[in-house]
Order: sequence, then structure tokens, then C-alpha cells
Amino acid sequence: MATEVGQDAQAKAAERLHGGRLVARRLKAHGVERLFTLSGGHLFSIYDGCRSEGIALVDVRHEQTAAFAAEGHAKVTREPGVCALTAGPGVTNGMSAIASALQNRSPMVVLGGRAPAFRWGQGSLQEIDHVPFVAPLTKFAATPKTTAEIPQLVDRAFAAALTPPTGPSFVDFPLDLVFMESEDPADRPAERPDPRALPPADEQSLARACELLRGAERPVVMAGTGLYWAHAEDALRDLCERGRIPAFANGLARGCLPPSHDLWFSRTRAHALKRADVALVVGAPLDFRLGFGGAFGEDTKLIVIGDARPERPHPRAVDVELYGGVAATLSALADAVAAAPPREQWVAELRRLENERREAERAELRDDRAPLHPLRVLGELQQLLQPGAIVIGDGGDFVSFAGRVIEVDEPGCWLDPGPYGCLGCGPGYALAAKLARPDRQVCLLLGDGAFGFAGLEFDTFVRHGLPIVAVCGNNGIWALEKHPMEFVYGYSVVADLRPGTRYDLVVEALGGHGELVERPDQLRPALERAFAAGKPALVNVLCDPSVVYPRRANLA
Repeated sequence: MATEVGQDAQAKAAERLHGGRLVARRLKAHGVERLFTLSGGHLFSIYDGCRSEGIALVDVRHEQTAAFAAEGHAKVTREPGVCALTAGPGVTNGMSAIASALQNRSPMVVLGGRAPAFRWGQGSLQEIDHVPFVAPLTKFAATPKTTAEIPQLVDRAFAAALTPPTGPSFVDFPLDLVFMESEDPADRPAERPDPRALPPADEQSLARACELLRGAERPVVMAGTGLYWAHAEDALRDLCERGRIPAFANGLARGCLPPSHDLWFSRTRAHALKRADVALVVGAPLDFRLGFGGAFGEDTKLIVIGDARPERPHPRAVDVELYGGVAATLSALADAVAAAPPREQWVAELRRLENERREAERAELRDDRAPLHPLRVLGELQQLLQPGAIVIGDGGDFVSFAGRVIEVDEPGCWLDPGPYGCLGCGPGYALAAKLARPDRQVCLLLGDGAFGFAGLEFDTFVRHGLPIVAVCGNNGIWALEKHPMEFVYGYSVVADLRPGTRYDLVVEALGGHGELVERPDQLRPALERAFAAGKPALVNVLCDPSVVYPRRANLA
């Protein structure tokens, strides 16, 4: 019996497979269930390999969407998303999404087609060396020189994508090499780092942070996307509850405490960060979203927590840096806060202000104007979102308003473009979210400007039978550009779109459900019909172009 098993293993080790099948075998070993792509001849052997290995192929209408879908899969599942982009323009079309993943720290693996190696330099179709221009946007970028190298390079790409700080990796495959055969390295297991197993920050820095926290009367937590990638939301919640520390979040960390939690706040962030004597900045860079550190008070002591030292220096001095396992570091801090002074007066101060500001929003949430106020649209939508709903923001003005009032109850359920701010990400994110979480509502919030980037992906939703509900805030302008430009110059240029464009009819033509909303009384019934339609839907809401979103300062 042992001899037979040994012979079987030896036979399997000696099995020869074409390069595309070798790629697919490694994808399967890493737990990949689907590959996002747009049909390209350079990828045929990879498609054949995926078909043989049972990996689903999800085809889209633009390579940008395939790459954003890979990033969206990572954002929703915390597992690497994978896309395949054909040679030349396929890869360049995906570069904005790769750059987005780098700045969002989204683990993804991009597979590229490539002109054949034996013809290199002779002018093959779509011949270009991708690696030099992709490498600055990735953690790892390489091209195999032989078919036998393919499995190890795929493994290295996954390892790089998953090693903190997480991010995108890239491997392209010369056409001739993926059609050639080589021995399969058998069932080499895929190694997967676990961020929860990383040790905490060094003891000396932890001791200093604990000292600051024990003496803090007005501490706050400002959590960002890095908390999510570190799987540290439970440790953060324990820390906040034991120390009675108010929490705020941006990016994928939104929902790390549910909206019903008495330590979760959103409307009082500017006040709290300025008044705090100690701030725990967890997985959130001190970038424009935090005023390059200016969002905090001049005397606020900053404790920065992350799984890796940032590449760029902090724009203001910080008091303690804690780099290591984020979950383990937060747990170590939680042991110190139990001895801290009571913070109920501080929590009560923020809760009173939070309630006042929510009350002040009621007029806009109930605004009866036509065209509609964006907050009226978003307030109605919030009432229809179920627990666990995934909300995706793709736009400027409309999504900025959504960021104020839409609440999610789990981290990884609010997906916005992030610091790279690339429009057109939404349909790819929504596609990946609905495939990964088919039993959840997936709601895509689009500005009318953003619709123009990837609106044809509703065809993708229809072809794959995905009942994604989109709400388009249609004000006929590029609002985040038009209003500031008029403030600065007294006029605006290249900031107007066609008023009242019937994006709903576009979606209907593509096979989905579309509705136009012109008055507030039409809104709730239209949203309810969209969620009940059982197919991709777009509610096209005409919004008031005169409404000005309070512009965020310190963008540059």
C-alpha cells in the first residue's frame, strides 16, 4: 500500500502541464475561486487552466473594472483578489486600479499577458515591457524566463501581496511560455501569513504609550483601513470598552464599532480630535483626510499604531510609534487602560454634541425640494439597508454626502475609492462584493460623473445575474470642482454635464431595471422597487446642483 502511494505521488510530481494550467494550479492552492478578466488572446492558456481547475472566469467590459474587481474582492473578504489583463493596453487600462490598491493597501495579484519571448523586440502585437512601469505601483513585479519558473513566481506574488504592508503584485507571462509545458511541482502548500499572529510592538514603546493612556482624560481612537487589514477590530473594541475611549473611523475601518455602540461617533470628529489630550491613530495615515496631522489639537499626544513603518515621514511630530502586530498591540494597551481615570464626562460631552448635530441634519434629511437634496436621498436609502449591507461609493459630491450619513455595522462594508480617489472603481467593487457575499444587499452609490467611467458594466451585472442596486445622484455637474472654482474665480469651466441625463434608460437598455426620480414623493417607492427587482437596478435621482458640500480643507 505504501509503495502504491509513493508511486502515485511520484507520477503526480512528474505530471507535465502547460503554463496556463500551472498558473491556475497555484491560484487554486492559494484559495482563489474566481478570476476577473476581459477576454484577450494572450490569456487563452490561463483561461484553459482555470477552466480545468474549477476557477470561475468573470468577464467585464473594461480592464479597469477587472482590476477594480480584484481590489474589491480583497476589500470585502480580506483575501487576495486576482485579475488577468491582456498584454499592452489591457495592462495599462488596469493601472489606475493597481495604483488604487497600492494606496489602499489592498492585497491583489495581477496576471498579465505578454508578447512571446522568442519574438521579443520584433514588433509583436501589443508588445511592451510592462514591468518597468508597473513596478513602482506594486510590491512585486516579474516576468518568468522559463515555463518552469511560473509556479514559484505566482507564489512570490501572493507572498508579497499578503506581507505587511499588504498591496498589489504583478506577474506577466510571455505567450509562448504559457503554451509550453513543464513539470507540475505537485501539491506544494500555499503559505499564508496571519496578521493576528504578529507579535506586538516593542516593550519600551508600549510602556510609554500605556503611561500616556493611563493619564489621559480625553482620549480618542482614530482608526483607518490598516486596522481592517490587520483583523484587529475585535481588539480595538475591547480596548475602547475597557478604557471608555470614543472611536472614530474612516475607510474600511468604518463599522469597527456598530453605529448603536455608545462609544461610536461620527459627527463630532473634528471637535473630538482637536480636544483630545491623547489620540490613538490606528492604521490611519496622517494624510489629507486628517489634515496632515492638523486635525488633532496642537497639544494632542499622538500614538501611531501600524503593522509596518510608513514609507514617508509623519507630517507632524508623534509621541509614540507602535509597529508590529496591530491586534496584539491593541490587546497589550487594553491591559493598561483599565487603571485609567473614568472618562464618562468626556464621553457624555461628545454624545451631547453628536446628538445635537444629528438633530441639525433632520431638516436636510426631510427636505422636500425638487430636484432633491442629496441628504434626502441618502436618508431614505439608509432606512432600507439591511444589517450587513455593503455600500460602495463611487463619486465626489454625492459620495461625500453619503460619507456623512450612511452607516454600516461591520468593517469592510463601506467601500470608497480611498486616498487615490479614482472614479470608476464602483462597478468593479460592486461586482466582486456581490459575488463574494451573494446573500447581502450590495448598494452602489454613483455620481453622474462617475457613471460615465464604467456605466456599461451594468451589462456585466446583467450577464452574470447579479441584483446590485445602484443609486445615481444626478446633479448635472462636477460639483466638487464647479463650486470651488466659482468661489475662487467667479466662474467655472469644464465642470458641467448634461442636466437630467437618463442613465436609468441606459440601464434598462442593458437589461436591468431603471427608474427616474424627480420629486421626493417618488423616491422611497422607487428604491423599494429597485431592491425587489431581482436584477441589476439603477435609481436615477435628479439632485439640486446648487447644494454645496462643505469643502474639506488641506487637500494639498
